[in-house]
Amino acid sequence: MIVEVAEISVKTGSEAQFEAGVSRAAPLFLRAKGCHGVALHRVVETPHVYRLLVKWETVDDHMVGFRNSEDFQEWRRLVSPYFDGAPKVTHSEGVALSSTEPSLAQE
Repeated sequence: MIVEVAEISVKTGSEAQFEAGVSRAAPLFLRAKGCHGVALHRVVETPHVYRLLVKWETVDDHMVGFRNSEDFQEWRRLVSPYFDGAPKVTHSEGVALSSTEPSLAQE
């Protein structure tokens, strides 16, 4: 399992609109080939910074399949007006996991 982490800074004062846009966009991710879940986290220390976590079967499912889809264009239409700069996107895979939380331990 691959975890996409997109760190997104939003314009101050547009946090609620951004969160609403992500909620509307969640089904776009969930119907994409290889997507196993999506979650949005707000950084406690810097409330205008968010981390979008998306579980993908493969990097290509994200970078080729989803990124070249109309659903990706719709995702960007819903949320990009609130971006304060370009998101920083990375992909990771679990190498050593230990958790009592089932959703974390299944990586």
